Amino acid sequence: MRVTLEGKRSEINIGRTVEPDKWNAKSEKMMGRSIEANDLNDYIELMRKKAKDVQKSFVENSEMLTLGKFVRRFKGEEKDKSKMLLEVFKEHNKQTDMLAGKDISVSTAQRYWTCYGHVEQFIKEVYKEDDLRLKDIDHQFITRFEFFLKTVRECNHNSALKYINNFKKIIRIAIANQWIDRNPFYNYKVQFETVERDFLTEDEVQTLTEKNLHLDRLDLVRDMFVFCCYTGLAYADVEKLTMTDITKGIDGDKWIRIKRTKTNTPSSIPLLPVAEAIIEKYEDHPKVKTGKCLIPVFSNQKSNAFLKEIALMCGITKSLTTHLARHTFATTITLTNGVPIESVSKMLGHKSLRTTQHYAKIVDRKVSDDMKILKGKLDAKSKKNESDPGHFSLD
Repeated sequence: MRVTLEGKRSEINIGRTVEPDKWNAKSEKMMGRSIEANDLNDYIELMRKKAKDVQKSFVENSEMLTLGKFVRRFKGEEKDKSKMLLEVFKEHNKQTDMLAGKDISVSTAQRYWTCYGHVEQFIKEVYKEDDLRLKDIDHQFITRFEFFLKTVRECNHNSALKYINNFKKIIRIAIANQWIDRNPFYNYKVQFETVERDFLTEDEVQTLTEKNLHLDRLDLVRDMFVFCCYTGLAYADVEKLTMTDITKGIDGDKWIRIKRTKTNTPSSIPLLPVAEAIIEKYEDHPKVKTGKCLIPVFSNQKSNAFLKEIALMCGITKSLTTHLARHTFATTITLTNGVPIESVSKMLGHKSLRTTQHYAKIVDRKVSDDMKILKGKLDAKSKKNESDPGHFSLD
């Protein structure tokens, strides 16, 4: 079979032979109606159809057609260049590692590797394969992966969906690069369950602040926790806080100005007296004097362990963690005392007001105070109307 493209030729041996005197060069067929002739002619037609199908595949996929590509595809020598899921996932994670601590947090980068491990285990246990082609990922893969996370990996609903969202980014990359031509997440709905976030009340914060703990390690962790309660900073932000992060604000007072470790978004927080007093308490600490930190802290794991001891000593039944202080700032310290949620959002370094609303639940006291103000206004209007001579009443 001879293939000609733009004046260039290539010949393909179709693996059949015929006696020259039995061959009709004009019709390109074997003469006669014998079984041998019919078999050969049918085979030639099959090869001709295959050649047309190969040509059609280039047109349908908008691929550039060359003679070499045509011959290789016709012979089945063209390798499957389909992108593999885990290969793409691993490459993404390696690039993410290089951005860790810059554009994204280290914990976010690590979470992608955790998700990668879950996907790898899922493919091996459910599909009995080492990897899958991206083009083989479908809606069923997504739903089965969610079920796998909730059962085999024992993730709760929200944790499972967070891993699904991590995985979704790999699919978005595949779609953007045209490695897949359909979105397996089409018609897949992610619905997170609402989580009631705990926080300390004003009395609990006061009890914690005034408690005599005797041990230096507990005293330090308590101070760090209270500092977070009055600044809204996460543990990772307090850990890397230095004196250079304290600046003079527009009001002439001291402010903390940082970029959040988790999201790299700016956060500006006026220093409240309690927080400022804690900074002054540790200004002579050796680590602080070297400029390495503003408040010396233990690891997050140790801090959370020590907070459990402190809670027990203070009679607080809530599960104290370093992050609980951030919730406390959003509710008890700011919103409950009338700070607008827009200001709280800016201090917390949130990109969206919805995130702040997720953190900050308006407690009953704030609702009560707001309604008392409204009641006062309504009473004032009522008295004004009663004193007005032209006041009309149905009584």
